[in-house]
Amino acid sequence: MINLTIKQAQKGLQEKTFSAKELTESYLNQIKEKDKDINAYLSVCEKLAISQAEEIDKKISKGEPLSGIAGIPCAIKDNIMIKGEKCTAASKILENYTAIYDATVIQKLKEAGAVFLGKTNLDEFAMGGSCEKSAFFPTKNPHDLERVPGGSSGGSAAAVASDMAVYALGSDTGGSIRQPASFCGIVGMKPTYGAVSRYGLIAYASSLDQIGPMGKTVEDCETIFNVIKGSDKLDSTSTDFEINENKKEKLRIGVPKEYFGEGLDKEIEDSIKKAINYYQASEAEIIEINLPHTEYVVSCYYIIALAEASANLARFDGLKYGKDSKLENPQSINELYFENRTNNFGAEVRKRIMIGTYTLSSGYYDAYYKKALQVRTLIKQDFEKAFENVDIIVGPASPCLPFKTGEMNNDPLAMYLADIYTAPLNLAGLPGISVPCGKSKTGLPIGLQITAPSFCEKRLFDAAKIIEQKT
Repeated sequence: MINLTIKQAQKGLQEKTFSAKELTESYLNQIKEKDKDINAYLSVCEKLAISQAEEIDKKISKGEPLSGIAGIPCAIKDNIMIKGEKCTAASKILENYTAIYDATVIQKLKEAGAVFLGKTNLDEFAMGGSCEKSAFFPTKNPHDLERVPGGSSGGSAAAVASDMAVYALGSDTGGSIRQPASFCGIVGMKPTYGAVSRYGLIAYASSLDQIGPMGKTVEDCETIFNVIKGSDKLDSTSTDFEINENKKEKLRIGVPKEYFGEGLDKEIEDSIKKAINYYQASEAEIIEINLPHTEYVVSCYYIIALAEASANLARFDGLKYGKDSKLENPQSINELYFENRTNNFGAEVRKRIMIGTYTLSSGYYDAYYKKALQVRTLIKQDFEKAFENVDIIVGPASPCLPFKTGEMNNDPLAMYLADIYTAPLNLAGLPGISVPCGKSKTGLPIGLQITAPSFCEKRLFDAAKIIEQKT
């Protein structure tokens, strides 16, 4: 009763091959058996999951109509609120925080009958690309326990890849769904900015963050996206807007020449080019395109993301929000803030807050933050120009294969540079998906990233299914 897609699980429930409770228990047992090695979960919601499954079984016995995801167990990244469950963002400062409301995506999943197995690990406050920066423990890659699963949604990716959940939710600020999906050999999708409500997501960088689905198949991700998408009065950036278009007879595939240069692993390059050949064999037209401001992406992204992070995380001071360090007889409010934040934020989070504060400070705002916003506009215009001539854009999801745990600790710049292919989509607000397209000689997964114009998610899923069918 594991290793199931949403459709397979749904079929089993409909045909009464197993009950929702039996299905849930099989995944909970899988977590007990496997997660001691992988560490995908920060907390398991066993009581909640069983009660939700039993409720679905009652509805099935009464013959009530159910959604396509009713009774199917999933995992939720631990920066997304589930009322009554812990939500730590993998940080000591929120170690004891219990959510007092549901995120909008959780409310929608509850209404559709989802079963929540637990909350998954992440890099602290979603700041990282390896799932090593959690304040509690690192998550391992199910394909090789000596390697990272990617980040920051590494726990969600590892849970799906190791059959400890049918599907999962993650969040993506600069590639945090697509890169771990690539590293773990699953499908991960970042929607258009605004297509899914961010209400109830602990913010990292508000103009970049987006919640999205992670699953075994493109169809699974499409199913979950259709449940969680849409406008929300609690998130003013969300919208119901979508572009409905007929399936194109002949796709025009854009291949950025900037994505195939120095720094790209040779095995990844070969797999991506093989995937492009699959498109060509399906009568798609392959067009080389230019995204000339690609070289500025990482600098632009980190200036904007860290500036927004410094503002968003200011609320966690141990007084209004977050854990109090219990300093005795503080001499000033500044001393209290300093003690609370130093003791309860990890080194990576402190570093990013400091850099973000610096770029927003007097005398540096115009030189860094304002300039980064201007470059962001140029990056967005690069994509707009490219989409005048092509329908989708394809390339690597990551320049490197999953690396060994601890390998990048002394080279943070290399870790940041790994966002080169994913961060542009967050800066431009575009939808993207990582779909497995091959493996390295040592069996490590490789993901193809596909990008579509804003609100063209249907086109994105259709293009991804072509590769999925071939591979």
